[in-house]
Amino acid sequence: MTGVGGAVIDAVPPAVKDWAVAVFGTADKLALLVGMGLAIAALAALAGLLEWRRRFAGLAVIGIFGVVGLVAVLGRAQVTGNAIALPPLAAATGILVLRWLMSRLRDWSTSAAAGERPAAAAAPAASPIAGGAAEPDDGPDRRRFLQALGGGAVVATVGGALAAGLRGAAAGVSEIRSKLALPSSASPASPVPAGAELTLDGMDPLVTPNRDFYRIDTALTVPAVDPDTWVLRVTGMVEREIELDFATLLAKPMTERHVTIACVSNEVGGDLIGNALWLGWPVRELLAMAGPTSGADMVLSRSKDGWTAGTPLEVLTDDRDALIAVGMNGEPLPLEHGFPVRLVVPGLYGYVSATKWLTELKVTRFADDVGYWTPRGWSERGPIKTSSRIDVPRAGRAVRAGAVAFGGVAWAQHTGISKVELRVNRGDWQTVELAPGISRDTWYQWQLSLPLTPGQYEIQVRATDLNGVPQVEERSQVAPDGATGFHTIRVDVTP
Repeated sequence: MTGVGGAVIDAVPPAVKDWAVAVFGTADKLALLVGMGLAIAALAALAGLLEWRRRFAGLAVIGIFGVVGLVAVLGRAQVTGNAIALPPLAAATGILVLRWLMSRLRDWSTSAAAGERPAAAAAPAASPIAGGAAEPDDGPDRRRFLQALGGGAVVATVGGALAAGLRGAAAGVSEIRSKLALPSSASPASPVPAGAELTLDGMDPLVTPNRDFYRIDTALTVPAVDPDTWVLRVTGMVEREIELDFATLLAKPMTERHVTIACVSNEVGGDLIGNALWLGWPVRELLAMAGPTSGADMVLSRSKDGWTAGTPLEVLTDDRDALIAVGMNGEPLPLEHGFPVRLVVPGLYGYVSATKWLTELKVTRFADDVGYWTPRGWSERGPIKTSSRIDVPRAGRAVRAGAVAFGGVAWAQHTGISKVELRVNRGDWQTVELAPGISRDTWYQWQLSLPLTPGQYEIQVRATDLNGVPQVEERSQVAPDGATGFHTIRVDVTP
């Protein structure tokens, strides 16, 4: 089902993906799987009805679905022999079960139309011992019922075994991860400045815990990548192609940096953004070893599941801390965030930079290659736009009159924030107290207390970067290169 789900994700228009992310957020994959389950149940019911009305019609529906599943699996990057065998096996099982059920149903229907029970199920003669009429023997009916249960159990067992195999692979990699020791010697991150984290109730932490970090990707099942067999290849327009295994990567001089990353699907005021402490080897050092040749201007990174991102070469070779990351907040990368290795690039939206389960860096040109999202209507380069958000109080919450505390975050990755301002009911802008940022690659927290009397208020926030450029006021959608506009909330102030 995940192969078909992946094909669905690839095929649907970008607007549908945007809608799914906007409505379901990080639960978009669960929503897709539930929807697919309901669709499969409806398809099974349809196949049964068609088979009852016209012999072989329902079987054809199941066969077509099996072919569709096989085509979907063959189009996935992680295709294996087992994965190829599953759609035909599932279709064959479905056909056998449907034929068996239809034969039982037709036998029952024929006997019911004749006004009698099937001969095999006829009532026995009266018992000479009991001396009276015996109860009808419902043994054959019971046997049919038990056979149906047994058939269903076989199908469920096969499905459970296949699911257990997938879970087992993930559990094995998870155990390897739990025993992995990250390098202790690294270029340390800048210390978090005093006062960088504010203590307002309801504020998100300055550093996002791994369990709360947003996850947006196209993988319906998290790839289980064994670090012992993992290899990163550098290919394309380079003087020397390179293969790097995990042990060699861990032996490289590591860098630890706080970096805020964001999804291009993050709406104004949205939460598809997070700040973490990343550990990794600078990408520029690996690319320097490979030696990009003249004319190259893009690096196409590839994930284990086949997803790709096109990142400007200059962004991966300048002085920013673009990392081949192995750690997140002091521990190995969580499986769902790219274990064992992913990319983290300050200043760019994730769709052009944050490749998880990384397996290849192809040095190439924008004129020759495209990442996954570019042909689907998104821009080529995706720099993160300056933005800000109100976290306290939450939109729609009632607060008491008096000194009302406002707080939130602002970001302009790889540029930094110079000031944040708040305004009430489209009045004058008021400068907030801006906490010191960890670096220009992270978000900043801010706060301001305003005296408000009872009533309803519109509150807006805007940020200005360190170059003196304010965030864009004009409202725009996330496609094709990120949302713009002032985050606006309405607050009810009660006596």
